[in-house]
Amino acid sequence: MRDIGQLTDFEAVIQHPARGEDGRGDRTRRNVLDMPPSEPVPPAPSAPSAPPSEPVPPAPSASSASSAPSAPVAPSPPAPGDRRWLVLVVVAIAQLMVVLDSTIVNIALPSAQHSLGFANGDRQWVVTAYALAFGSLLLVGGRIGDMFSRKWVFITGLIGFALASALGGAAVSFLTLVAARALQGAFGAVLAPSALGTLVSTFTDPRERGRAFGVFGSVAAGGGAVGLILGGVLTQYLSWRWCLYVNLVFAVIAVAGALAFIRGSRPATRPLMDWPGAVLAGAGLFLIVFGFSHAESGGWTAALTIGSLVAGVVLVAGFVIAEQRVGHPLLPLRVILDRTRGGAYVAVGISGIAIFGTFLFLTYYLQVVHGDSPLTTGLLFLPMVGCILISSNLSSIVLLPRLGPRVLIAVGMLLGAAGMAYLSQLTATSGYASSVLPALLVMGLGFGMIFSPAINTATAGVAREDSGVASALVNTMQQVGGSIGTSALSTIALTATASFLIAHHAGPLAPAIAATHGYTVAFVVSASLLGLGFILTVTLLPSRRQLEELRAAAATPATPAPIPEPHPEPKAIPVALCCCSPVITQPSRSTATLAR
Repeated sequence: MRDIGQLTDFEAVIQHPARGEDGRGDRTRRNVLDMPPSEPVPPAPSAPSAPPSEPVPPAPSASSASSAPSAPVAPSPPAPGDRRWLVLVVVAIAQLMVVLDSTIVNIALPSAQHSLGFANGDRQWVVTAYALAFGSLLLVGGRIGDMFSRKWVFITGLIGFALASALGGAAVSFLTLVAARALQGAFGAVLAPSALGTLVSTFTDPRERGRAFGVFGSVAAGGGAVGLILGGVLTQYLSWRWCLYVNLVFAVIAVAGALAFIRGSRPATRPLMDWPGAVLAGAGLFLIVFGFSHAESGGWTAALTIGSLVAGVVLVAGFVIAEQRVGHPLLPLRVILDRTRGGAYVAVGISGIAIFGTFLFLTYYLQVVHGDSPLTTGLLFLPMVGCILISSNLSSIVLLPRLGPRVLIAVGMLLGAAGMAYLSQLTATSGYASSVLPALLVMGLGFGMIFSPAINTATAGVAREDSGVASALVNTMQQVGGSIGTSALSTIALTATASFLIAHHAGPLAPAIAATHGYTVAFVVSASLLGLGFILTVTLLPSRRQLEELRAAAATPATPAPIPEPHPEPKAIPVALCCCSPVITQPSRSTATLAR
């Protein structure tokens, strides 16, 4: 594992000067080896000078080369800066569509169940089908973005996601709805990595990159809360079907923006698909997500739960071993063995567990215990969304260049843990303003300081051929973390609720008190996980000084190795002199033949 190893933006630009889908036009710098034969090639510094009768033409300067009639340079497209920020808007819309879909359907589930008439035990599959397809196919979707034009992969994901949403909205049976949710997850696995990969290749300037990832991190962290609000509005005033139909509106806007503003280009060297790795990774992630989802209904001691989790871990371990031996790995281990990038992935995964748990249990608490409507519940999350927006942009634009990722993510973990600990004091009669709102404000600031710097750090300096899988791994950690948080924390809360009811079953408020007790236990576990995240962040992520040393080392141009002087052709040495020569050079085969 490299100690700090993360490529800086400067180094990434040097290694990949041509970015075809960043909205800045095609290649503007050409290597000497790419010049046409009619252009003179500058001689090497250490090569011997040409004789006077054959003068060597001088190397053309940048200005002279651009003005030479034999080598015209195509003009750059106008207003590249405006195009880049429009690309950010398109990517943010696509990311919002993917993220809010994980919570907007939760609000619509009761109405959908009443309309389609499926049992309570089948209700979880509407959520699980999406999580299974999305989590298991993310790495494959990321590699597809590396193999083909990311613009068209992005558009394909948008169209497929929209069509699957239309199928789910028009569903007349439970099986149709579950199949549509699985298709949504599959196309989401193609869409999400291509969206983040487009953002990575579009913004290479550190300051612009910080602003862009501030917006993207806000969407990634606050999109779930937006889904709760939008789901409440659509379910209450229109129909649960519009919680799926609304994706058509987002998709039309994003497709039009992608066609207008995103420039597509094929990779110079197309990586190959690692099919054995794809099967191992897809099956392993599928079984892990399924195991955690089944634990919520079947329990942790069920044979299917244990078997799925054990088999999933074995397959993922086999995937890691296989990636070390193939020539074109699905997930190059250099992406995750980097110390900085690995620490960022851990931060995203732990935060995913905590934030999904927060949305889940606070939603239950406000609706079940307090009796708030779905729309009111969604609106009560608005202060948290506002703090996420402020914190994400402030940390990415202003604080990240000055403090580095370790300080920001560590402080965010502490703020998130403090908010969770505050929520653990809830009772059945607690008020929103005094017992819930302060925690939402603190956690909003904390999650904003985690997601934007972590996503920025996890994708910084990644090569073009690896940016798809690196982006997919960010979404994988968030999705798997959310699945673990939803199932594991739900099981813990249900166990605590049942134990409390056995011991304190009397009284009309016993069910509400028991449910609140279960939620508070889940908040304590989430606070402990964020505390563990703080320790791992301080341990894995480098300090700002270490990152500056790395950038300085990367910015120092390497001294070119001198070209050795050509050796003269060996000549025949008389046999009589060989025995007297103090230094004897081994003759070549032709020389030896002449000597004979």
